[in-house]
Amino acid sequence: MAKGNHKKIRGRSHNLLEHYQPIDGVVDEMVDRSGNPRPVWKDFIEALEELGPEKLAQRFARADQYLRDAGVYYRVYDKAGANEREWPLAHVPLLIEDQEWAAISAGLVQRAELFEDTIADIYGPNRLVEKGILPPGLIAASPEYLRPVVGTRPASGHFLHFCAFELGRGPDGRWWVLGDRTQAPSGAGFALENRVATTRALSDIYGEMHVHRLAGFFRRFRDALNGMAKVSGGRVAILTPGPLNETYYEHAYIARYLGIMLLEGEDLTVSGGRLMVRTVSGLMPVSVLWRRLDAAFADPLELRPESQIGTPGLVEAIRRGAVSAVNALGSGLMETRAMFAFLPKISRELRNEGLLLPSVATWWCGRDADRDHVLANLDRMVIGPALSTRLAFEDDDSTRLGSALVAGERAELIARIERDGGDFVGQEAVTLSTTPVYVGGWLEPRPAALRVYLARTAEGWTVMPGGFARVGFSLDPTAIAMQRGGQAADVWVVSDRPVERETLLPQEHDTFTRTLPGSLPSRAAENLTWLGRYIERSEDTVRILRAYHVRLAEASDPDMPLLADIRDYLEPFGIDVETAIPPGLIGTLDSAVYSAGQIRDRFSPDGWLALKDLSKTIHQFATTVAPGDDATRAMTVILRKLAGFSGLLHENMYRFTGWRFLEIGRRLERGIQIARTLARLTRAAAPDGALDMMLEIGDSVMTHRRQYPVQAGRRTVIDLLVLDPLNPRSILFQLDRLKAEIALLPAIGGEGHMSPAAKEILQLNTAIAIKEPSDMTAPALADLANEIGGLYNSLAKSYFG
Repeated sequence: MAKGNHKKIRGRSHNLLEHYQPIDGVVDEMVDRSGNPRPVWKDFIEALEELGPEKLAQRFARADQYLRDAGVYYRVYDKAGANEREWPLAHVPLLIEDQEWAAISAGLVQRAELFEDTIADIYGPNRLVEKGILPPGLIAASPEYLRPVVGTRPASGHFLHFCAFELGRGPDGRWWVLGDRTQAPSGAGFALENRVATTRALSDIYGEMHVHRLAGFFRRFRDALNGMAKVSGGRVAILTPGPLNETYYEHAYIARYLGIMLLEGEDLTVSGGRLMVRTVSGLMPVSVLWRRLDAAFADPLELRPESQIGTPGLVEAIRRGAVSAVNALGSGLMETRAMFAFLPKISRELRNEGLLLPSVATWWCGRDADRDHVLANLDRMVIGPALSTRLAFEDDDSTRLGSALVAGERAELIARIERDGGDFVGQEAVTLSTTPVYVGGWLEPRPAALRVYLARTAEGWTVMPGGFARVGFSLDPTAIAMQRGGQAADVWVVSDRPVERETLLPQEHDTFTRTLPGSLPSRAAENLTWLGRYIERSEDTVRILRAYHVRLAEASDPDMPLLADIRDYLEPFGIDVETAIPPGLIGTLDSAVYSAGQIRDRFSPDGWLALKDLSKTIHQFATTVAPGDDATRAMTVILRKLAGFSGLLHENMYRFTGWRFLEIGRRLERGIQIARTLARLTRAAAPDGALDMMLEIGDSVMTHRRQYPVQAGRRTVIDLLVLDPLNPRSILFQLDRLKAEIALLPAIGGEGHMSPAAKEILQLNTAIAIKEPSDMTAPALADLANEIGGLYNSLAKSYFG
């Protein structure tokens, strides 16, 4: 970043621009060289000024609150490890006139077509290498060049379907391509969230300006993917590395937004040369795979054998034309920095035209002339790895700015370039334009780079009319990288006339299909089941702990027999009641959050927010709550939030196969917990007060009083909590629900055949329905808990394998 003298904008006072100081020698997106707002910004700035600092602060806080409520996060990797960070929104959007955007779009469409032709040649006839335009050693050395797919023609007929390009505006006012993203471009989902958050804050301004919408871009790409799948008779899926990936939130968001299955490598298998997804209805074909993981990790059988996130046999399925990869394996080769040095000549060779949008000037030091040029101009060069796919200003570990080298470093780098020139590229040092950010009531300039997305449709490439800008927290251009604290701004492409208000909704004449409920991945079904179990287990533990602390507060004697008995009962389950909020309870709830995190694409934002709020509450209580009355109140708060989360799922979740597994998990765990606790508190040697505590834990005190005009006795408690089919807390009620839900699961072994789980629940349900209270001894209840638990094993064998 050039740091010349600052010049203050004159002619304005007491406004947002009062302290705005553009940097000499750097283009500012908002103001011209005279310090006057550019036409596209003028009305926008005036609208912000009319709101005033107080209202603006409230508006921007509203945007931040939306992002928190939606659970938008970005995973950051640093010395402390991986941690989730709230999405850093730069509240002021970057504004671009649609005429300028049209020129950018034309240049990027040309670039995408050039890349398509280049990849087709590299993995096909290899004329570029044959003619000496591309060095064979450079291509062969790249880890992005995948030999197993050489000679493979994509089933779709195209190598590229979704691309992104990183742009920066230079001091001459022109846009330059700083980086190409053809591997598995990220950020499109975040661009949508940026738009939602920004328009929440500035809805009136957004409504008055003619800003192009983003939904049409996603609708056209979704339709293109579905069209590809229809031709090959399979499904569309998004392949993610999993929840630990830095942009997993976006993978789940896009899958939910477009209605596409989100899968991990373990969800897939190759059978008979076809890519199949493991579902609760058996194997089903996937014919379009929008991958969000690097190609080298996609198939441990033929690519990187150490990969734990790929699918063995995927390359063979692609070779057979059974599945279309979006983008094709090996297309990440176009991201390497060294390719920049060859693109102008490649464009003239393959398309007989020059580049409409130039790349940042790059010299590959494997060529004598380029190496000599780099060494002669080292002070204005950025030197980095030739095969790196990161942007030069992002990579401060292996990339060096020539002008910043001290004598010893300079001599060492020159020696390395002279010895191993092919390992290095020199690139012209990037000077990014600046865009305004809102800081402490004023606008200030910050460096920015623009990421633009292109998608292939039946009509050709379409360009997202916006995208997102990465904006620095400081004037240091390396600070725009998201891993290093950068911010993300929405990008408004503004027209001088009304624009079409596009949505994802189908038109009246459009046809549609309804996805079969059985197409639920087995891993998702398993996580939904365990989510139900963990939530129910947490609730049961909280009810026992509340009953314990109520009595502790009343008696102030932890050694009374009933309390001692509860301590002994909970200890084997890892619940230490001497801690008001036991780590075992926190661990169970953390497990629920983990299971839900594995299926974010199947979770509504409200459901996720409720679960995260519950987790936050219990972790806060762990450090502030004392045993006794304080813990009793805390348990009541936790119970309310558990009930709120469960109710939200129960009332709002579509009754598809996934909901059934969630419900089965809840009913299994409630039956197990009630049976276990009953076995303990209704045994002959149970302490005084155990039956009353059992009714309280079973949330059936009022029901018992209405149903039985006598004091609680063992038989009445057993009758109500085991054998009453109308009590939603009774074991028989759980078995009835389990029988009904398991019967509606996809058939195993063909229609008319009962699954092992269906047979077991039918036998168990019938056996309990004919029992008398006197039959349900403590050992019988303990056995019943084990039998209910055994149902899970049968379900897992049938549906989760």
